[in-house]
Amino acid sequence: MASDVLRVLLVEDNPAEAELVRDALSRARGERFVVEHAGRLQAGLDRLVANGFDVVLLDFSLPDSVGLETYERLRERAPWVPVVILTNLDDEETAVRAVREGAQDYLLKRELASGLLVRSIRYAIERFRAEQALKNSENRYALAVQGANDGIWDWDLAGGTAYFSPRWRAMTGCDDAASTVEAWFERVHADDLRGLQDALDAHLAGDEPHFEHEHRLRDAAGGYRWVLARGLAVRDGGGTPARMAGSLTDITDRKRAEERLLHDAFHDALTELPNRSLFLDRLGLALEQSRRHKRISFAVLFLDLDRRKPRHDSLGHAAGDALLVEFAGRLRGCLRPGDTVARLGGDEFGVLLTEVDGPEDATRVAERIQELLRQPFAVGSTEVISTASIGIALGAAGYERPDDILRDADTAMYRAKAAGRACFQVFDQAMHSSVAALLRLEMDLRRAVERNSFVMHYQPIVSLLDGRIVGFEGLVRWVDPERGVVLPDRFISVAEETGLIVPIGWWVLAETCRQVRLWQGSFPVSPPLYASVNISGKLFGQPDVVERVWRIVEETGLPATSLRLEITESVLMDHGDVALRVLSELRALGVQFSVDDFGTGFSSLSYLQRFSYDTLKIDRSFIAGMADKADVGAIVQSIVGLGNVLGMNVVAEGVETPAQLARLRAMQCPSAQGYWFSRPVDREGAELLLHTGQAW
Repeated sequence: MASDVLRVLLVEDNPAEAELVRDALSRARGERFVVEHAGRLQAGLDRLVANGFDVVLLDFSLPDSVGLETYERLRERAPWVPVVILTNLDDEETAVRAVREGAQDYLLKRELASGLLVRSIRYAIERFRAEQALKNSENRYALAVQGANDGIWDWDLAGGTAYFSPRWRAMTGCDDAASTVEAWFERVHADDLRGLQDALDAHLAGDEPHFEHEHRLRDAAGGYRWVLARGLAVRDGGGTPARMAGSLTDITDRKRAEERLLHDAFHDALTELPNRSLFLDRLGLALEQSRRHKRISFAVLFLDLDRRKPRHDSLGHAAGDALLVEFAGRLRGCLRPGDTVARLGGDEFGVLLTEVDGPEDATRVAERIQELLRQPFAVGSTEVISTASIGIALGAAGYERPDDILRDADTAMYRAKAAGRACFQVFDQAMHSSVAALLRLEMDLRRAVERNSFVMHYQPIVSLLDGRIVGFEGLVRWVDPERGVVLPDRFISVAEETGLIVPIGWWVLAETCRQVRLWQGSFPVSPPLYASVNISGKLFGQPDVVERVWRIVEETGLPATSLRLEITESVLMDHGDVALRVLSELRALGVQFSVDDFGTGFSSLSYLQRFSYDTLKIDRSFIAGMADKADVGAIVQSIVGLGNVLGMNVVAEGVETPAQLARLRAMQCPSAQGYWFSRPVDREGAELLLHTGQAW
């Protein structure tokens, strides 16, 4: 203030006293005053409109206003400027009232010459500014509290009373009369009260720098909401907490979101069942309990609904999902409260049975589940019958991890599928040894694919009209350093399960086409020798299957009409319309097709209607059974007749005796292959047959 020029408005009707004020201010040291004078209150009020004054010196007795009314009128008109009252009346009561109303000081005019006026003005301005700053701060705080989503609380630790903001009361439902912390604590959920008290005690004892705790609080409706309480203690000079203040935040929505995220992380979105992670967690707990009790006390069932792809292709994914939901509901209903059923993925489900005394308890549940599946599922307007293969693993001693138990149940389930589906198998040690052997076989097979440790053998296909070779079926062999030459029946199923059949299949196709094309050049006949190759259904799932086949025939030079791809009925059933589309596109390129193992499936005739094949291959089981069973011979005769009617070639597989050959010729079967003619031979062996012109 010492360097400022202070503007003073003097409201005084007595000119002599006004001059006295001017004189007192002009003699002030360190301050410079600019004084404007008004002889009436109204004139002073008019000048204050500009709001350029630092202080008002107000006479209490004016011609147009007298006493406190004078100050009140000025204060109402200009609350932004400090006021010092000047009067000749030595009235202590009036002075106190004036200061209480907001006047900064009350001076008697006879004291002006003593220097009190300058000091009073200085203090009035500073005090007024401090009051305004405090008021602004309080207003900001009040607005913040009013607008905040948090409830504010202030706890007098010594007196035991507490202040709760309106927002706090609205959140908790406490009425205005509640003014103790007990009003808060009595609404805390019983399970959370101890934790809240411990958190408070830790902060008040100085063990924690801040107080913070999440708990459930009963609201006005009687329900519970999640809140976050935070606070800080104010301590006296001795470090003893005297007061504590903080906030209460409603975090119910956040908690619900967290609970939903946690639920979604451990539950299947479609069926709402526990997922694999939660199932393994509960299985781990069961394993720990079993170790403590030293006995079999639980079992795991691994379920897989059979024929998933054909079902989804025929019903559609939405209907397939609806079936899974209904099946999940049935599983829930047939288990005890302490058991767990989970969806492990796709059509796979897991069941954890607790308190199991032996395998009979687990097999009874498996039988009950099979019984549930015998009841049709209502999917839209369609009734669907489904079956499941079930593997059972008992929680016996020796298991270290829950994954191992689930793995063994999975292994038993695959044994159930191999046994014909719609049944269950209990895991035993023999399965474990078999699984270990299969695992090693898989690892060795992967290395064989990387190193291309395969060779081709070829079995001639013979015309029964003249006994001469008309084509060769390419058959792969795996050459292993330890196992020697491994036949397909030992590794093809593993290759199918692991997907290794795809690179193996493409290599077999390319190698067979290349070799037969060379033989066509070296041993020309009419029509040319053809190549027959069995194609896995996995190749039909490749997006570029048509392009890959065409590229192989282009690169090897084999005419597309000399290539016959053998497919099983299961390929068509598993891949449906996709397989038919691929077949049609390849047929348009000139490639021919054979139905392998014809007669062993379920939908042979229906698929013959949907696609015109070139060749039917009669399964070797029918050829072997012709001698003993008359009806088997009739089946073979029917297949040959069907081929003749449809204009298709027929190849009888597995011919091993002259009697079989004679009977097939009597049936007028066009072609055959089997050990009677030749076992599969390597390239040199096949070329020897061609060179000698072997005829049977």
